Amino acid sequence: MAKNPRDGSGVVIIKKYANRRLYNTETSSYITLEHLATMVREGREFQVLDARTDEDITRSVLTQIIMDEEARGQTMLPVNFLRQLISMYGDSMQSMVPQYLEASMEAFRKNQAQFHKAMEGAFAGGPFAEIARRNMEMFEAAASAFKPKLKAAPEAKDDEIATLKAQMAELQSKIERLG
Repeated sequence: MAKNPRDGSGVVIIKKYANRRLYNTETSSYITLEHLATMVREGREFQVLDARTDEDITRSVLTQIIMDEEARGQTMLPVNFLRQLISMYGDSMQSMVPQYLEASMEAFRKNQAQFHKAMEGAFAGGPFAEIARRNMEMFEAAASAFKPKLKAAPEAKDDEIATLKAQMAELQSKIERLG
C-alpha cells in the first residue's frame, strides 16, 4: 500500500466510498474525477483505494476518466485502436502489450519535447527561423485542439476545425518535404 504524502512518499491517497465519492486524504476534501484528471495533467502521483476493502482501484478510476473524456467529445482513441486493443485480451501477447504501450507513449512524449526544443532553437536565427516560427504556431494550434475550451457556437467550432485540419495538412507536407 502506498504511503500518504504527509509522510514523504509523494503519492496522494484517494479513498473511494460506496456512494462513489472520492476523498483526497492530502487535502481532507471530497473531489471529482475532473480533479483527478487535473492531477494527472500536473504530473501528481495518486493511488485510489476502495475505502471499505483498501483494494487499489486506480486503474479502473483512470479508465473511467478516459471514458468520460471520450464521451464529452474529447476523442483521442480511434475505434480501430480500441478494437485491436480488445482483441489482444486473452492473446498470448497480452502480457507484453502494457509495456509496449508505455514505451510507445514515452517515445511520443520525448519526440514532442524534442520537436519543441528544435523549434525554439530555430527561432534564434538562420534560414529556417521564419519557417520554424510558422510551424511552431501551427503545431501549437493543433495541440490546443486537444485542450478543453469554452463552448463555442457550432459554426465557429466547424470553422475552427476546418482551419486546424488545413494547418495540420500544411504542417504534414512541410515535415514530409524536410524528411
